[in-house]
Amino acid sequence: MNLQKILNRLQKLHPKEIDLSLDRIKNLCKKLGNPQDQINCIQVCGTNGKGSTISFLRSILKEANIKCNIYTSPHVIRINERFIYNDEMISDDDLSILLSEIEEINNGQPLTYFEALTAAFFQGCKKFKENLVIAEFGLFGRGDAVNILKKNLCNIVTSCSEDHLDWLPKNDRNIERIIFEKTSSLLDSNIVVAKQTSDEITECIKKNISNNSANKYYFNENYNFVLKENNFFYYEDNYGGLKIPRPNLNGQFQLENASTAVATLRILEDFKIKDQHIIKGIQKASHIARLEEIKSGKLKELIKNNKLILDSSHNPGGSKALNEYLNTLDCKKHIIIGMMANKDHEKYISYFKNITSLTTIDIPNQPNAISGKDLKDKFKNIPNVKYKKSIK
Repeated sequence: MNLQKILNRLQKLHPKEIDLSLDRIKNLCKKLGNPQDQINCIQVCGTNGKGSTISFLRSILKEANIKCNIYTSPHVIRINERFIYNDEMISDDDLSILLSEIEEINNGQPLTYFEALTAAFFQGCKKFKENLVIAEFGLFGRGDAVNILKKNLCNIVTSCSEDHLDWLPKNDRNIERIIFEKTSSLLDSNIVVAKQTSDEITECIKKNISNNSANKYYFNENYNFVLKENNFFYYEDNYGGLKIPRPNLNGQFQLENASTAVATLRILEDFKIKDQHIIKGIQKASHIARLEEIKSGKLKELIKNNKLILDSSHNPGGSKALNEYLNTLDCKKHIIIGMMANKDHEKYISYFKNITSLTTIDIPNQPNAISGKDLKDKFKNIPNVKYKKSIK
């Protein structure tokens, strides 16, 4: 069974890649027996930090021998990355079988590509009903296909900032509307709000969820951390303090994501997470393409004596965090960048300071990308900006 052929057929079921309404996914899941109603789930929303927070959750839970099914998007290399069952990435054959089942039951009805994948993930969870599910929902939570659960264990709200503004009405493209979309439909179990980039954003989130009866936990109020010397940070909440070695993941913001994961798992007392699970899990966590140092491969061979870092940030909040890390490096910084057309290119690049050169490139096989030449024109105020056709 050819996985790519199935994916190509599913992409043709709806003229839009994204259509922010829930009727189609609800109707399909009803035909599947509503598998989403049979899972125990931690849901993760926000603009930045979702993937890293999930990586810390997964790693800590693995130390505690708690099996997970995990759904994230987008993928970096293979679509299989989005489908984790029993702590393992799904195989091509198993994913083909799962998507074929979705295709058959949907019977040609309109369905976006993401809705098909989401329904397939929920359906795949049937085989691992006892596992904890961790599911990311993005773009705008109210209309996200993952956000059709009737109950969950917890909602995590990671750092919120401006992104995907082109999906909002032109007169309402602001952080307040983004927060409304992401948090207004959160379920009333537990809500953990991570560190935000400003007190104003935190207050906006508080106001938006003020009528939600969930138990609420906020960074700085209910949990916190401070960075200590000798590569440790000290975490503290109502359950006590814990000295934790810094994670292997680069960037100060990873301490924020790690702390949010710890706070969540301590709140969910039934998991009986112990201090040693947290300490070992934080150290072992990994996250592809987020300030990831590439130490081998074809690109590294081209620059053997240089540090090569890959980062997938794409909005101003992510750029700010990336550049806070770059400013800690005592070396020349050469930036190579390609972007999608619907991003705030000028605001993204405004955080780049003290860089030696910036090169824009084309993103191959991606029709929604801005050309490297057009991107270069937007960055004309950056010193030493140039265009090359490819990253190589």
